[in-house]
Amino acid sequence: MKLDYLQALKRVDQAKGAWLLHGAEPLLEQNLLERLRQHWQNHDIERQRFDLSNVGEWKQVFNALNSLSLFSTQLAVEVHGNIKPDAASLKLLKHYLQHNEQNILVIVMPKQDSSSLKSAFFQLIDANAVMVPLTANTPQEQKAVLSAEAEKLGVTLSQDAWEWLMQHHEHNLLAAKNSLMRVADTFPNDANLSLNHLLECLQDQSRYSSFDLNDAILNGDFHLAVKIYQFLIAAGEPASLLLWSISKEMRLIMQLFEQPQNALQLGIWRNRVGLYQKALRRFQPHVFLNWPALLVRIDAAIKGMSSEKSEHLILQAIAELCGQRLFPSSVSN
Repeated sequence: MKLDYLQALKRVDQAKGAWLLHGAEPLLEQNLLERLRQHWQNHDIERQRFDLSNVGEWKQVFNALNSLSLFSTQLAVEVHGNIKPDAASLKLLKHYLQHNEQNILVIVMPKQDSSSLKSAFFQLIDANAVMVPLTANTPQEQKAVLSAEAEKLGVTLSQDAWEWLMQHHEHNLLAAKNSLMRVADTFPNDANLSLNHLLECLQDQSRYSSFDLNDAILNGDFHLAVKIYQFLIAAGEPASLLLWSISKEMRLIMQLFEQPQNALQLGIWRNRVGLYQKALRRFQPHVFLNWPALLVRIDAAIKGMSSEKSEHLILQAIAELCGQRLFPSSVSN
């Protein structure tokens, strides 16, 4: 069964079996996952996450789904990556869908082409589970998504303010949401925001974006990446959005290492393939082993679940992606 993004948001409380999210809209992915995680937390549902690097790891996913801890009655498993199950794992998936009515498997993948959507894996999901394309292709769909974000912030925009916001960000939903947050923070006592409000707040803050940070990282320009990072922190960029952006780049680089001929299938735009290939050449494979643990530490620091500083850990992740060592080992004389 297919649900669009807004329909999926309304059905989070009913999520069981398997949901597959795929698309190239980070805001939609982030929002839907946050709603799911909040629901799981509110209902004491244990959560586990798997970032797949090879097809054999699907077996670990189904082992987890079939083995609850002593303190849990339900389990939510997130699977991130662009590695589809092989024939053996497809059988395990089919068995899970037919027999496990309590747990929830959420599979998060990048945008898929038409041939991938015709594969046995996607056909099985479509027939027995929920598939959510993370897309907002038309201006009307994009405005509906951003209107919901504005409503959560307690603000409304005039028509000319909406037009400027969409044009200013070239329909980039994540960047547009960040701008809405900044405007709401800048004018907390103004529920109705005009074009002048946006111009006053955003024209001086539009020097860099998280996409500029990604470009600097992929180019290995550590000095520029740090400069942009410091600007974004000063401008109030949420640490959770920076983590999402950095984790996406780490995941794509690791996947490209495993599948060097499948850049487009991994969701990398054609005009950016060269950037990712350039970045990949900086790394030895053993480096990738440290990245998942670093991302977990950043996530914990942002949520206040550790004593570490998220700003310092994010800077460490930026250095890693640029091929630098933030804290080099001391050398004895």
